Amino acid sequence: MHVDLNADLAEGCGSDEALLQRVSSANIACALHAGSAADMHRALVWAKQHHVRIGAHPGYPDRENFGRTDMALSETELRAYLNYQLGALQALCDAEGLQTAYVKPHGALYNQAARNQALADIIADTVRRFNPNLKLMGLSGSCLLEAGRSAGLEVISEVFADRRYLPDGSLVPRSRADAQVDSDEEAIAQVLQMVRQGTVNTVDGGGEIAVQADSICLHGDGAHALAFADKISAALQANGVRVS
Repeated sequence: MHVDLNADLAEGCGSDEALLQRVSSANIACALHAGSAADMHRALVWAKQHHVRIGAHPGYPDRENFGRTDMALSETELRAYLNYQLGALQALCDAEGLQTAYVKPHGALYNQAARNQALADIIADTVRRFNPNLKLMGLSGSCLLEAGRSAGLEVISEVFADRRYLPDGSLVPRSRADAQVDSDEEAIAQVLQMVRQGTVNTVDGGGEIAVQADSICLHGDGAHALAFADKISAALQANGVRVS
């Protein structure tokens, strides 16, 4: 068995170079919700050095809230912000002889697109128009993956190591106290269950639900991100799962 490990990078959190020695895919923030062009370039150079797959991580123009507050942009505005970010990353990739492989929306944009089909369709169509060879990464079972398939894009089904799930398959909102899995042991057990059994336990009495774990998200903005990444990689390897 094998699974992809991805992390959100170029957000100015200071651990990009070390994380890029531990993951197989890098979601490069495109300097709207966080980070800068310099952060993007540094992350790309390190990704190239460590042979890590590159993805665009576009978000809402909302630096004050790290892109984690829902917005209601018009279709024209949303397409403009997406194209602006995809184009910026591709330009930096071109300068380094690299290619963007996929797109993963960030934060509130990601979560809204997971449940809002109209929004998901706009994102998928914008990605297709920009480059139909790009894959689209989204939450397992979400509207975004459905939109990607309908647009003719290859999709990457993502699960989260350190987030809890609602019975409908969506992530527990960060506004709730139980949104985050704080125990490394619990997070590792959740990862192994998702990868090996294709299920995850939910809150609010929802029992188990099915998930498809093509890629596991490791948040890179926490204080113990590096130690957590090492623990998950070791647990996967011990259970016969290769990271690639």
